[in-house]
Amino acid sequence: MRGYVALLRGVNVGGNNMINMADLKKAFERRGFHSVVTYINSGNILFFGGPDEAAVSAECADILTADFGMDVAVCVIPAAELADSLARAPGWWNAAPDAKHDAFFVIPPATAAGICGHVGEAKEDYEKAAYHGRVIFWSAPVATYSRTRWSKLSKDKSMYRAITVRNANTALKLAELAAKY
Repeated sequence: MRGYVALLRGVNVGGNNMINMADLKKAFERRGFHSVVTYINSGNILFFGGPDEAAVSAECADILTADFGMDVAVCVIPAAELADSLARAPGWWNAAPDAKHDAFFVIPPATAAGICGHVGEAKEDYEKAAYHGRVIFWSAPVATYSRTRWSKLSKDKSMYRAITVRNANTALKLAELAAKY
């Protein structure tokens, strides 16, 4: 069995797609996943599951549909891959205290290279972006946030649906937890 992290897109945000994390944990356990742990209330689940990532992704999506009546995107990433990607974060990511630092997790079939290519070069005066694997690292000073290209990604529905975002603190905690899987 492999360890995985499932990141649910748009769950428990702004009063939408509300899921109780204890109920979500139980649903995953009923489907045969082991050592299920949820982290905070924004749809982060760590667990052991089968070796086939595509099958695990499909099962996660089915849990959300069958048990909760929701059609939300899920980014399933092997725990080791998540930990490796976050260990390779650029030195500038999560460094400046007066900046916003996010990790954009890419939901297949989209790719980090494709998303970055679509958004275009980061505006050096306002933001920095880089990626490793399925994780795009992004930082921008709070004062210039509204001038960044990446802040406007939410207006591009086709691209925005292909990612789920976690702030640096959450992403790093998930990597710490994933090390146990």
